[in-house]
Amino acid sequence: MSPGKGKQVKRSNILVIFEAVLIAYCAHLANWILKQSVNIQPVEDVVMALNIGLIVVFTQLAALSVGLYEPKLRETYRGVVRRIFVSVAIAYFVMEVLTGAIFSGISIHPYYLPLTSGLIIFTLCLFRYFSNKMGALGLGKSRIIVIGAGERASIIERRMRRDVDRQGFELVGFIPIPGDNREHGIKNEEIINVPIDETFRQFLAENEIEEIVIACDQRRGTLPIDILFDCRIRGIDIVDILDFMERESGQIAVNMIYPSWVIYSNGFHTHNYLRDALNFGINAFLAFIILLFTWPLMLFAVLGIWIEEGIKAPLLYSQDRIGLNGKVFRIFKFRSMRTDAEKDGAKWATKNDSRVTRIGNILRKYRIDELPQLWNVLRGDMAFIGPRPERPEFVEQLIREIPYYNQRHNVRPGLAGWAQLNYPYGASIEDSMEKLKFDLYYVKHQSFLLDILILIRTVEVVLFGKGR
Repeated sequence: MSPGKGKQVKRSNILVIFEAVLIAYCAHLANWILKQSVNIQPVEDVVMALNIGLIVVFTQLAALSVGLYEPKLRETYRGVVRRIFVSVAIAYFVMEVLTGAIFSGISIHPYYLPLTSGLIIFTLCLFRYFSNKMGALGLGKSRIIVIGAGERASIIERRMRRDVDRQGFELVGFIPIPGDNREHGIKNEEIINVPIDETFRQFLAENEIEEIVIACDQRRGTLPIDILFDCRIRGIDIVDILDFMERESGQIAVNMIYPSWVIYSNGFHTHNYLRDALNFGINAFLAFIILLFTWPLMLFAVLGIWIEEGIKAPLLYSQDRIGLNGKVFRIFKFRSMRTDAEKDGAKWATKNDSRVTRIGNILRKYRIDELPQLWNVLRGDMAFIGPRPERPEFVEQLIREIPYYNQRHNVRPGLAGWAQLNYPYGASIEDSMEKLKFDLYYVKHQSFLLDILILIRTVEVVLFGKGR
């Protein structure tokens, strides 16, 4: 195992172990507090141990599902706190079902789970603050060096300027090589003029380099293949700039893609008819269940539109959208704009759009306007998770101006997507380019676990009123 991978695994393992101990202690402390305050009856050791064990397992499984143990978790402290709340809430729900409805014999006290959950949230938030912000665990970041200081390398300087963008690595510097476009290259980062020859190995050892990122503008005749081969054999990771950006930022740098990278890279799985049928069944079932719970919100939308614009005002708005394999379908939404919003033709929706009505702002903020699209899910036009479908008028233009844009239509469009979580607003060609980077990442890495992560984070977006 390379030094970089070893440190990543070590970080994750230490986090899991430390937090398992903290969760178990909180569960035990809650029982002790209840004994002192409400004088509950003593609990058998077996029942107590079973409760503690289940709480630890379910909390950490939920934390794993929301990415809290990802070695490359790119999140602010506020985002980490929200994920902790979500994971503890999931564990609380599962424990309530188990101890309240199924195995009532292991229930301790009605106040036990709420108190335990509160203690866990407080303790984990405090622990993450000191471990992430102050380095309490003493774990350093992966140290990397970039070969190349030209235009391709500059994407790191342009896209990853903030500390939060570099949480998983420490950038030692950039090594310029012949063929780099220095005019459009690195401007403000550390430039290291070190020869990539037999002495390069010593430089890597002295600086404890764990990973080398290849970001040169011209490879043929400029890359020292023998030296890099030797470094890889000795356990130092060698990664292409495209793979590095994909891993660290959760997006694919569309403007830097070359065909051989797509051909040889992992992902972009072939279609499986059994999996597709199963996905449709799950999506249709979820759509039906959500309809049962959200009809009061839909009624609120109807009343709101009628109150603001009169009972004769149209409730729904429909548009043609591009779906799977470029097929056109009709999408339905609660109308959030004025009826004359597109009297001059199709226009990009913008932030603080003056065409949006007062009730429309509320519907958009909490995604209520999207609820009629459950019908599209039931019909099979859409899924819950996938790239957001775009209008044909815009797609024709985007295909002409953005490379690989049509590849996003290789999967079924969705109500929520990876791009919406990471780049939540798009009102221009440039914004569409940025969103495509995340859409292609989803197309490449689509999986049930990624869908669950997107679904959980989308619920967070809706609850905190971040919808667009």
